[in-house]
Amino acid sequence: MKHLILVRHGKSSWEYAVNDIDRPLKERGINDAFLVSNVLNEQNIEIDFSFSSPANRALHTAMIFLRQLNYDFYKFQVTSDLYDFSGESAISFIKNIDDKLNTILVFGHNYAFTHIANSLGNTYIDNVPTSGLVHLCFNQDSWSSITKGVTKQVLFPKQLRV
Repeated sequence: MKHLILVRHGKSSWEYAVNDIDRPLKERGINDAFLVSNVLNEQNIEIDFSFSSPANRALHTAMIFLRQLNYDFYKFQVTSDLYDFSGESAISFIKNIDDKLNTILVFGHNYAFTHIANSLGNTYIDNVPTSGLVHLCFNQDSWSSITKGVTKQVLFPKQLRV
């Protein structure tokens, strides 16, 4: 069984004159990442490895999540394959993951993550919002074999705000 947990980066700021890859998180993005990561932490899911886009907003979101999960950073890797907005590069990357890894946590971008959630999951999602999490399960032993799986969980910050 393979588990893919997708987390879209937190809400980013457009108030700085920086390249797209360097855009930081807004305060709301930081707060929402804490909200969702706290719920994920309570679920005690054993994550074999985590990957992130090199974009500042994705990396910052990943750091918030991984710290909340008390995650070992030696099982974390940054890859430019996840700095993808269509989803094609990200899906290709996922399908080439080492089969020894059963549960992976991936930080990246939209439209890619909405596309992946809808292509590989069995629940239609109109839009994965910032800091949104989608957990997909596949009854496969190999990442290269994953096709349509089951959408196990959808967790969006809006559901958690009080």
